[in-house]
Amino acid sequence: MLVRDSVVVVTGGGRGIGAALARRFAAEGAAGVLVSDLDGDAAQAVAESLEGTKALAVRADVADEAQVTELVRTAERELGPIDLFCSNAGIGTGHTLEESTAEDWSRAWSVNLLSHVHAARAVLPSMLARGRGYLLNTASAAGLLIAPGDPAYTATKHAAVGFAEYLSVTYGSRGIKVSALCPMGVRTDLLMPGVEQGNLSALAVAASGEILEPDEVAGVVVQGLAEERFLILPHPEVAKFVERKAVDRDRWLAGMRRNVDQLPQQ
Repeated sequence: MLVRDSVVVVTGGGRGIGAALARRFAAEGAAGVLVSDLDGDAAQAVAESLEGTKALAVRADVADEAQVTELVRTAERELGPIDLFCSNAGIGTGHTLEESTAEDWSRAWSVNLLSHVHAARAVLPSMLARGRGYLLNTASAAGLLIAPGDPAYTATKHAAVGFAEYLSVTYGSRGIKVSALCPMGVRTDLLMPGVEQGNLSALAVAASGEILEPDEVAGVVVQGLAEERFLILPHPEVAKFVERKAVDRDRWLAGMRRNVDQLPQQ
């Protein structure tokens, strides 16, 4: 898929990867970009910064299906049929199993998984009627591997990848393309505060590979969309890690334990 002349929605677009995606899509010649975020002011600032495209901002909580449905209606009314929906919003808890609360788990499931469900339910009818459309779901390398120190993030990101696979299998023959974006460390508010605070999960991510800039991730996304790859991996080494995990899971788990044991403990 080429972004030029497409109508795009980006959730979690007020900062980080989402903001970088919105900027890159505008630079690629998108016909319209809707930027959504729980922080409405941040979404508005990003939308106002976009040049060469019609842009608007909508404050929405992606954990609320009614708000996601209304978001899609707004995009279709103001910009036209949605060609690409980037379900990008996500959260981490930074809490171990012992530290995590029921609220941590509930919010993680709602934002990291159910937001993708809400988006698909809202946007697929129009896409299927036209026989084309693209869903880009931001998951994480943690959805293919693990996020030590954050079991809620690990579980919900695995679920997000599984749901994206379901969408691809179920709707791929009806013109719907699906990609799962699975980066490791990216210099965003989701990761860097935890690194500075010595959080186990954040330190594990930082130790696993290069910390990329959001704009670098956006560039990889545009290439991945053009190639219509299911897995978009800004850190290409993730593919090798996943292969090792699949070939000998026990050995991979033992290696992960050693890696975690070497990290500073909170």
